[in-house]
Amino acid sequence: MTTDPGPAPSATASASARRAPAGAAVLREDVTEAIRNAVLEELAAVGFSRMSIEGIARRAGVGKTAVYRRWKSKLHLVLDLVGAFAVDGLPVPATGSLYGDVRVLLEVMSHVLRHPVASAVIPDLLVEASRNPEIADAVRGALLDGQHRMAQGIVSDAVARGELPAQISPDHALDLLIGPLYWRQVVVRDAVTPAHLDTLAHQVVAGLKSAPGPA
Repeated sequence: MTTDPGPAPSATASASARRAPAGAAVLREDVTEAIRNAVLEELAAVGFSRMSIEGIARRAGVGKTAVYRRWKSKLHLVLDLVGAFAVDGLPVPATGSLYGDVRVLLEVMSHVLRHPVASAVIPDLLVEASRNPEIADAVRGALLDGQHRMAQGIVSDAVARGELPAQISPDHALDLLIGPLYWRQVVVRDAVTPAHLDTLAHQVVAGLKSAPGPA
């Protein structure tokens, strides 16, 4: 006597059954955060050049596969960290004045530069970038794209209001905005007070208004 196997599963059900074990696990956010935290710890302990996926996985308490499901290399992992704290997703300041916009952006960047990624990861990456063009290009894109967009928006709005001449370069504005702040907070590691940001904002605005334009 044969046993009736019941109705044959549909093609869709069969496909779902085949797909589920292989890949269909949703990436857990707690695991992702554990890996990101492990990257910061590993970078602080050994630096980028000696950092390994194995070491990251060990610190995070996961297997290497969990890391590779999310990032294909340690460079991509670190750049993800850099991109996560960058200003790319933030709106361009719109206070109605050049000074106001500059002051808001300085406040945002001062907050960003207090993040461990800025104080520990980026300086180490910049050292590696001086030896590796691939890292240099990747870091430049991760760091500058969002900041350049904001500087371009601030300059464009100021030009439209008649506060700046049309030939002012957003790159020049970004140099004036970020350079002194990065030097003070990340290199010198000195305190940045609201009064210092007020003064710096006035100096940036004065510098932009007196700039002769691109050479």
